[in-house]
Amino acid sequence: MNFVIGFSTVIWRNKRAFTGLVILLLFLLIAVIGPLIIPLDTQTNYAERLKPPSMQHLLGTDYAGRDTLAQFVHGAGAVIFLAFLTAIFTILFAFIVGGVSGAAGGKTDSVLMFITNVVLTVPHFPILMVLSMLIKITDPFTFALLLSIWSWGGLARAIRSQILSMKQRDFIEVCRIMGLGLPHIVFKEMLPNMASYIAYHFIIIMKSAVTASVGLMVLGLAPFSSTHWGMMLNLAMTNTAALYGTSALYYFLTPVLGILFFQMGCLFFASGADEAFNPRLRA
Repeated sequence: MNFVIGFSTVIWRNKRAFTGLVILLLFLLIAVIGPLIIPLDTQTNYAERLKPPSMQHLLGTDYAGRDTLAQFVHGAGAVIFLAFLTAIFTILFAFIVGGVSGAAGGKTDSVLMFITNVVLTVPHFPILMVLSMLIKITDPFTFALLLSIWSWGGLARAIRSQILSMKQRDFIEVCRIMGLGLPHIVFKEMLPNMASYIAYHFIIIMKSAVTASVGLMVLGLAPFSSTHWGMMLNLAMTNTAALYGTSALYYFLTPVLGILFFQMGCLFFASGADEAFNPRLRA
């Protein structure tokens, strides 16, 4: 209870973080409640093709006469769920590599850091493009695994640095004297002390995951969901020439603004998340 009160107080005082939280909660409501209120019509109606916003279609229609708002609302769930899964997988990979590397030391540390340096050296997005052409993406779990498989390097090095610092502290020495194993030291002692750091990066990874997934979908390399905002952009450019100022501009701008505001919400909330999650900083 004290944590909830302290967290709420910090977020309330940090107006930028509070604004970000409101934006993220709004998108979460759209993703969870929106599909229950606004049904998704998959039937084509070319008589209503590329209509501007009206009372019947608040955000206009797409190239096949389908409601843009309905696609945006149903796509929000796919975007958030994919970003959430990617953040989980990325942090899991980073913590396993960085945690074992920092705690074990010696040759294990050298080998794992060599692999991490290789991951950091090779450009991220080109690798994703190649992998997306080799792996058939049919569900969000596969897509999230693809997005996270080459994006954990920087966080792994940061976690390793945190663990190397904590290894010299008294409570870790006590654990060694008591004969507690490496898994206990890493997951029971070190992980709770890095919770705020990991929570901050969780939000940042979600933001990056949206960018990467949209980029792959715009290029047509991962078309697993027709309502995902990235796929909406792909269809707007390939089927309507939206970039040339056609009547598909509303259909094109809807996912663009959605991506923009979601990422803005992540950045704003992350600005106060570290302090909110860390009791020492709150003190």
